[in-house]
Amino acid sequence: MSKLNVTQKLIKSHLIEGEMKPGEEIGLKIDQALLQDATGTLVQLELEAMGLDRAKTEVAVQYVDHNLLQTDFKNADDHKFLKSAAQRFGLWFSRPGNGVSHPVHMERFGKPGKTLVGSDSHSCAAGSLGMLAIGTGGLDVAAAIAGQPYFVKMPQVMGVKLTGKMPDWVSAKDVVLEMLRRHDVKGGVGKIIEYYGDGLKELSAMDRHVIANMGAELGATTTVFPSDEETRRFLKSQDREEDWTELLADEGCEYELHDEIVLDDLVPLIALPTSPGNVVPVSEVAGKEISQVVIGSSANPGLRDFWVASAIVKDKSVSPEVSFDINPTSRQIMQNMIDNKTFGNLIKSGARFHQSGCMGCIGMGQAPASGTISLRTMPRNFPDRSGTKDDQVHLCSPETAAASALTGKITDPRDLEELYDMKYPKFEYPTYEIINTDMLVAPIDNNKDIELEKGPNIKTLPHIPKLQSEYRVPVLLKMGDNVSTDEILKAGAEVLPYRSNLPEISKYSYTVIDESFYDRAMKAKDSHGGHVVVAAENYAQGSSREHAALAPKYLGQVAVIAKNYARIAWQNLVNFGILPLEFVNESDYDKIEQGDEIELKDVVESVKTGDNIKVIIHKDNDKKIEIETKHTLSDRQIQILIKGGIINDFKEKL
Repeated sequence: MSKLNVTQKLIKSHLIEGEMKPGEEIGLKIDQALLQDATGTLVQLELEAMGLDRAKTEVAVQYVDHNLLQTDFKNADDHKFLKSAAQRFGLWFSRPGNGVSHPVHMERFGKPGKTLVGSDSHSCAAGSLGMLAIGTGGLDVAAAIAGQPYFVKMPQVMGVKLTGKMPDWVSAKDVVLEMLRRHDVKGGVGKIIEYYGDGLKELSAMDRHVIANMGAELGATTTVFPSDEETRRFLKSQDREEDWTELLADEGCEYELHDEIVLDDLVPLIALPTSPGNVVPVSEVAGKEISQVVIGSSANPGLRDFWVASAIVKDKSVSPEVSFDINPTSRQIMQNMIDNKTFGNLIKSGARFHQSGCMGCIGMGQAPASGTISLRTMPRNFPDRSGTKDDQVHLCSPETAAASALTGKITDPRDLEELYDMKYPKFEYPTYEIINTDMLVAPIDNNKDIELEKGPNIKTLPHIPKLQSEYRVPVLLKMGDNVSTDEILKAGAEVLPYRSNLPEISKYSYTVIDESFYDRAMKAKDSHGGHVVVAAENYAQGSSREHAALAPKYLGQVAVIAKNYARIAWQNLVNFGILPLEFVNESDYDKIEQGDEIELKDVVESVKTGDNIKVIIHKDNDKKIEIETKHTLSDRQIQILIKGGIINDFKEKL
């Protein structure tokens, strides 16, 4: 391994434990940590449970960007709690309304050559700056803040060569949608995607952010770009050129996997409901009437993205049938939008401006009308994520979104040349942007004197018991492929205010799939001591939301039996003491039905030895079927699981 790609250089320079062999568990030194408020309240409660004195990472930042609506006291109380916790544990604090965590972090804190873990699945966006940035469960982030290594299975590195030039009316969103069209939502599992080639010259740093951000939708561990002259230009525009270092792949380096995108061949693309992987050319669905267009989110956060939309609608009015919503991604970007006339052009066209934050992306307002199409520049379109049960959310570029807002129908932006005699607007990046740091609160020195401010909705985490040797529990739910964390524990304005109140938020577990789940789980907890659920492939894809493991655990979830798992969810299950079992023979999935009872024996011993774990399926007619399951846990994870999770493990170490 004398000639290294960028990913290998990043990992090698931070490797503490393990070997860089695909599939082997490695431990990495972590330089930076990113927390957002939907998951950050749990992280702060975990830091409290661990007894942490002060953050040990170079930089740790608590952002408030998800739960911004203050319809009652809950979110406002959480904002006060998070500020007090950031001060208590030595973190930066980004106040409500300052902006979406990922682009703000890129503007203010991201550094080439550094590692980052974030309690948000889109933390991989920082890979745009030549960082190794991984979204993960909050417990892993808490451990990293406490100075522990971050453990992950060494991925394969997929090199994606970019060649050619970007056509007019095509942008970075179409590049990542092309990757999703080819590889779907499971294509990146177990992989780090690294982009290289002459085509990189076509992509600004924020364009790279778009692509790195939605690597999460491919299921990738993360996405990596080199740090080159474009990275330098971006950091200079943020008045941070001194933070730039060059980080390039060695000439002649190798990748385990390969793909190539010829940029000249790209066309405007769109992801249809209800998966980011359901991608087709815009031209195939053009003409369908729409009711909403939303531009913004961490997946299209750059100044260019808003500017190009404003240039398309300049001196025109959007369709009266369309709600044209703009979510500025940071206060800094909003100031620059005002300065370069983007804001005015959008307002004049009929746009509705919202807070700087995630907003509709996480279902925090902006729910579309029933049975209508919403076009969004966001990263996900899972069922009901928008807040409307029969939503028809499509994902697209700012160009496609703005063109469609004008016509009131899904419109290929290339058609604007004929419809409006319009040439494709080309953005010129300013040498320096207006910088706004007014809503960033720096860590304080006398942090030990700070008291945590806990409102009545903030509940201390309960104790999680150790793994038992025997269970006999019912199968409460049987699910199919690609079940998302939004289906396991939904997001949105109704649910997320309870993110610091485990007893309340657990009532929403699996309600998108089965509204009776909570009542049945509580009965099973009383009568059997718990339950299991069964799934097919890629269980719990999507966000890093550890509530999707913690809430079911609170309801007595003992194990999940699945064909395979999404990476973050698999780690979260272990972290909270839930056994992630896999079928030895995938055909055995068909032998288990909802309502069966599952008997597990010698669990602790089998987990320790790595032997297959026998599962006895008890049917209603007293028939028994025996199948075998397995786990793929490391020795470290086995010890954590047996103790009941990582909090118990950390407290024992202290």
